[in-house]
Amino acid sequence: MQTATASDMDPSAEPTVVRLDRTAVNEARSILYKAYRHEPTFHYLFNERKPGYDRRVRATIRELIDLYFELDQDAIGLMTDDTLVAVAFLGDPALRLNLARQLSWRLRMMLTAGFASTRRYIDYHQQIRARLPAEQVHQLPLMGVHPQYQNRGYGRLLLEAVDRLCKDNPRGQGLVLDTGNSRYLPFYESLGFRNLGEIRMGDLKEYILYRDARPQEH
Repeated sequence: MQTATASDMDPSAEPTVVRLDRTAVNEARSILYKAYRHEPTFHYLFNERKPGYDRRVRATIRELIDLYFELDQDAIGLMTDDTLVAVAFLGDPALRLNLARQLSWRLRMMLTAGFASTRRYIDYHQQIRARLPAEQVHQLPLMGVHPQYQNRGYGRLLLEAVDRLCKDNPRGQGLVLDTGNSRYLPFYESLGFRNLGEIRMGDLKEYILYRDARPQEH
């Protein structure tokens, strides 16, 4: 697979949902880096004002993707014209991942992203875990659309594919994701997500959002 470029784009191409394996690692890293590097959450977590910000973001995305593949979690993407343009990594309800206990991951993070960024990221992750519903839920820690393919409805298509995975897993009762960008809230609300709560990160609010995996019966 190849990473999207301007010359690759075909507005009429119909996207296809695909399952990702390790052959897609480089493409997934590139898409998520481009999707996340300007997000407020990453600016705060990895201190954009300090030299080496891009390196810390790349290292964190790399280590998180590698961890989710090591744990054999679901990873899907959208393809157009043999080009991967969007990706999502989904945590199984039984996982309820605790990064503080992932010792090899912590070591790799400290060696690549640095001690301060690793500690800040783990604290952020622990605050989200503390606000998860009591029931078993899927978590969506990584999702992004290549910037050149945004505003085409691909994010909605990707979340619909994630929703189908959640509904196919009888252990999960819902889906949790988070965002520090308030302009995304109307989009998520239009898809049935509701706010579980907020966490403070400096001057930033991080919104934790939840949607039932199955519609309620009336």
